[in-house]
Amino acid sequence: MTNLPGIPRWQTAVQSFKMVKDPIPYLNHFLKEKGPTVQLYLGGLYKMILTADPDFIQHILQKNNKVYRKSEVHFDKIQYFLGKGLLTSEGPYWLKQRRLIQPGFHKKRLQDILALMNKVVDDFLNQLDRQIQSNPEVDFYEKMLEATFRIIANSIFGKDLEAGELERLSTNITRLQAFIIRQIRQPYFNQWFKISGQVKAHTALKEDADGILRMYIEERRNDKGAHSDLLQMLMEARYEDTGEGMSDEQLIDECKILFLAGHDTSSNALAWTWYLLSQHPTILQKVREEVSLEIGEEAISFEKIMKLEYTQQVLEESMRLYPPAWTTNRVAAADDEFKGIKIKKGTTFATYIYGVHHSPDLWEDPESFRPERFSKEEKKKHHPFAFIPFGGGPRLCIGNNFALMEMKLILARMVGRYDFDLVENQDIKALPLITLRPENGIRIMLRRR
Repeated sequence: MTNLPGIPRWQTAVQSFKMVKDPIPYLNHFLKEKGPTVQLYLGGLYKMILTADPDFIQHILQKNNKVYRKSEVHFDKIQYFLGKGLLTSEGPYWLKQRRLIQPGFHKKRLQDILALMNKVVDDFLNQLDRQIQSNPEVDFYEKMLEATFRIIANSIFGKDLEAGELERLSTNITRLQAFIIRQIRQPYFNQWFKISGQVKAHTALKEDADGILRMYIEERRNDKGAHSDLLQMLMEARYEDTGEGMSDEQLIDECKILFLAGHDTSSNALAWTWYLLSQHPTILQKVREEVSLEIGEEAISFEKIMKLEYTQQVLEESMRLYPPAWTTNRVAAADDEFKGIKIKKGTTFATYIYGVHHSPDLWEDPESFRPERFSKEEKKKHHPFAFIPFGGGPRLCIGNNFALMEMKLILARMVGRYDFDLVENQDIKALPLITLRPENGIRIMLRRR
């Protein structure tokens, strides 16, 4: 790679410990100092290109996507613990899996899943009502994590998992995610992670999660009843070339990816949305008015969910400010060129989604919460890769419509039911792991309206 400003290896090495905990301020500083695309060294070891240039990102993810594959620096760690699912696979196998799984997220399947979602939200809200009678202070990050995890569990298996198993799955996946990030950001400790037994301990968490999923898959294989959940879709799907379905190991891997992608991103987006709404009562009132007008006291159908346009604008603006997937990675599989910049085979890229979403060159007053940016008229003015919370190009998140439906449902069910105020004197900070989560939670005083 030539013709690009760079950050010296020593500088990234010296700052690597601080960057492990909170990389965003450092990356923002590098871009402000050097421009939208810079060379740096991950952990002081691995050379990579960081870019928040939407044209460059579009080139990598869409226009010339066949030249770029996911970075082994990141995805070999994720694949070891989370398996070879749609998120972590590459090349012909990824394409084969994508074609196999894509129909599971079409409109008809989402309509069937909405009924499962509604039941989970009913139970969740009834439980929440009982809780706030004795203690109205609620950590909304934890509550959104619980709600979305239960929703994805029901969407996959068509029923609630046992409480202990549900908690173990959630805890295991959260701990695995945190450990994967440590391995990626502190590569010089990878040998120590093995010697100290940390890899072994986290492998045990992976095996425990696999065991829970395997049990439910075996139970379904012996169940001859009719089901309309995601697991049934995965089990019934057949490869075009062989006519065969997925093995149990493939099903386990895809279920783990569905759990990670299907609850972690949504729970973070919702938690940040509640935080922003607590600071903007006028916007909250507009959401309440839309929900009252479009839904009222009726059950929330798929058609009614689609009418919540302003509610979706609020969610999109929240994901612009706090993108759940705040960065992603690619590596050049062949030599390439972009606007005169020579790109050598093997060059690793970090496409910095957070940086794009906060760029003053792309967004007027980018730190302000303005849902109107995402009206139909305003969307037409955006660069196509200025807003990419679900990625872009052929690897656009397969569950983006699922996630938006889930988030709109939860918001719609809760805004008319509760009043809420942010607890004062909190240290609310974003923690960038694989997803961007509130490090210390978001505590809110909740009461029935």
